[in-house]
Amino acid sequence: MGKRIVVVGSINLDLVASTERIPSAGETVAGAEFQTFPGGKGANQAVAAARLGSSVSMIGKLGNDAFGVQLRENLTRAGVDTAGIGSVAVSSGVALITTDAHGENAITVVGGANACLDPGDLDANRGVLREAGILLTQLEIPLETVEYLAVLAEREKIPLILDPAPARPLFASLMRHVEWLTPNETEAASLLGCSVGDLSGDRLGDAAEALRSRGPRNVVLKLGNRGCFVALSDETRQFIPAHRVQAVDTTAAGDAFNGAFASALMRGKDPVASADWASAVAAISVTRRGAQPSMPTAPEVDRFLAEKEAVAVVKGRQ
Repeated sequence: MGKRIVVVGSINLDLVASTERIPSAGETVAGAEFQTFPGGKGANQAVAAARLGSSVSMIGKLGNDAFGVQLRENLTRAGVDTAGIGSVAVSSGVALITTDAHGENAITVVGGANACLDPGDLDANRGVLREAGILLTQLEIPLETVEYLAVLAEREKIPLILDPAPARPLFASLMRHVEWLTPNETEAASLLGCSVGDLSGDRLGDAAEALRSRGPRNVVLKLGNRGCFVALSDETRQFIPAHRVQAVDTTAAGDAFNGAFASALMRGKDPVASADWASAVAAISVTRRGAQPSMPTAPEVDRFLAEKEAVAVVKGRQ
C-alpha cells in the first residue's frame, strides 16, 4: 500500500444559523436559515484531502448516537478510510456556528466524543500511523494526544502538520516535533503573545521567524483574505496573495487550506507551490456554504485556476 495522509483529529456535526449579523453578548437576532453539515477540523481536513484525490485515513472518536452514524457515513462517502475511528458512549461532537451576510462566522465547539481520543487510541492504530506519508492534526482533541502523536511522528520520521486551532498555549516539547505549523492570524498572535494588528505586511517575516524559533521547522501563516506567508527552514520567505472571490461562508477555509497543502506535498509539489495551490482550494471553499460540502475536487481547482489565468491574460492585453 502506498503512503497516505493520516488525519488525527475531531469529528463534529455543524449546526449552522445564517443571520444578517453575528449577535453581540446578550443580544437576540433573527436568523434567516438553519442547516446542518458534517464538520470538525480533523474531519474537514480529511475530506478536503480526499476530495482532491489523496488517499486518506482518519483516527478519531464518535459518539454512539445518530450523529455518529451520520458522520461516519459521510466520511466514508467522501473516500476517507474510517477504520481508525472508534465509538464511545457519549454524544458526538457538535459545533454551533453563526454566519453573517459577509461570510464571517462565530463558532462554539462542544467536544463530546472527541475528548475521549487518548494516546492509547494512537497505540491501537500504530499500523495506520505507519502507513502515513504525512500526519495532520489540530487542537480539538486532548492536548496530551497531540503531544503523544508528535513524539510518534518524530520516532517514525513522518512529517507532522500541526494546525494550532483553536488557539491555546503550546509547549516547546511539542513544537520541536512539528514539521509544519499552520496558524491563522488569531492563532499566531496567541502563540506569540501579540495582537493580530502586529501581523501586518512588513512584520510577517519577523512573526514567522518568531514562531519558527519556538521549534517548528517550517511555518505557513494563513492570513485569510490577504493570503498566506511561507517561512521555510531553508530560509525561503514568500508571501502568496489570496485569490479574490465573493465569500459567502468562511467556515473551514483554513481546513480546506490544510487538507490541500498536505495533498499537494504528498504529490511532490514544492512547499511554495503547495501553499499557492492550497490558497486556491481555500478560495473556492469560501464561495460555498458549509464545511465539508464546500471542499472542491481537483478538477474544480484546475478549472478555477485556468479561469483566473485566462482573465489575467485578457487584462494584460487591455
